[in-house]
Amino acid sequence: MTGARSFYGWKLVGALWFLDMLNMGFPLYCAAVIHVYMLKQIPMTRATFGLGYTVLNFFIGVPSLLIGAVIVRWGIRVTLVIGAALILAGSVWMALVVRSPWQYVVGFGAIIGTGIGFGTVMPLATCITRWFARYRGRAMAIAFTAWGVAGFVGAPEFNRLLEANGGNFRMAWLIIGGLAVASGAIAWLFVAERPEDLGQRPDGDPAEAEPTRPLPGAGMRARPAWSPREAYQTRAYWLIFIGSIACQYPFFFFTAHGILTMKTAGFSAGAAAWAMGLFTLGGLGGRIVGGVLVDKIAERFAFMIGLGFYLAGTFLAFRINAQELWIGDAAAMCYGAGMGSSFICLNTITANYFGSAAFPRLNGTMMMLSGAVCSLAGVVGGKLFDVSGSYAPAFLLNLALCAAGLGALLFAKMPGREAAGGAGALVAEEASGT
Repeated sequence: MTGARSFYGWKLVGALWFLDMLNMGFPLYCAAVIHVYMLKQIPMTRATFGLGYTVLNFFIGVPSLLIGAVIVRWGIRVTLVIGAALILAGSVWMALVVRSPWQYVVGFGAIIGTGIGFGTVMPLATCITRWFARYRGRAMAIAFTAWGVAGFVGAPEFNRLLEANGGNFRMAWLIIGGLAVASGAIAWLFVAERPEDLGQRPDGDPAEAEPTRPLPGAGMRARPAWSPREAYQTRAYWLIFIGSIACQYPFFFFTAHGILTMKTAGFSAGAAAWAMGLFTLGGLGGRIVGGVLVDKIAERFAFMIGLGFYLAGTFLAFRINAQELWIGDAAAMCYGAGMGSSFICLNTITANYFGSAAFPRLNGTMMMLSGAVCSLAGVVGGKLFDVSGSYAPAFLLNLALCAAGLGALLFAKMPGREAAGGAGALVAEEASGT
């Protein structure tokens, strides 16, 4: 089993790809299309509608420390099954219970949001961090491209389904619930916790390989791993945290209000759904770009390139109009690419700087804190629209946050162990130009 068996890591990435699609792509990005039809039957203000996304983003990010503890205590498979069960429960709630705005906020925001948290970022990123070292960025990118495929293919298909069935959004949620059942089965049958469980090593290296050999590509790789307490004392960790806000806030805003931005500009429902599909397609491309770059150049510079897509998308967003649909489509693709690229870099830089052992807790803390901030994107964006009658102020806020993230990452060099108070010795490999 140890010598003859081929490396399972890349097969595992394939399983994680499907989990990302089922647990993130359909319940989050296709929901943006479903909600257009829900609003025709359950009217609410843009602020209330955005509150659903604010609650969802809160429950994706803020319980991250709890999710990390579940991963450590019961494992990745159990964590993923819990996520699938919660997405199923939330989908059934949306299909059978929702009759008023507060019920939408509870079902979509709290229940499905918690399910996405348990079923995607933390367990998937932890699994990849354990199975890969040299190819960590690329493996992360491949696994997290699936939501882009789901959004690009699923958003237009759900729109066609809803047009054909008279706008019955409840049927659409039952379909998403069925997909959650499939997700739980895939997680239980195909996810392996660590390469050591199969007698293998990260990246498929042979057993006699030197465990602390330097990793190729630019950037620095810390060896041995930091403790969470040491990492919290470094400036780099908190500069990355600022970058994580710039990574997630504009994305959360656009997920909640992207289609409504297009419709406010005069787009048809079909054209707006197409733009949302391009948004997720841009995320797919951005993840590939981020995954390749973060393995080849310094992680913070790759991260900054990802945030640059947001800047381009924001400048385009100020010009969105119904006469030039390509501008809205391009803005949506840039926003997707911004999240896709910077998100891969966010997870990879944390693992590369501080090691895989502390990754669940460090990433959990960062996702919890940034989730508390970025979860406000939906309701803040909606409130700014309600007050001004335009989404321009919300895009200006996105612009300011991206600028802050770029400034922080410029100084987010990998710390030496002495930055944590001189505890222990750090063996590091630094490529030229880092």
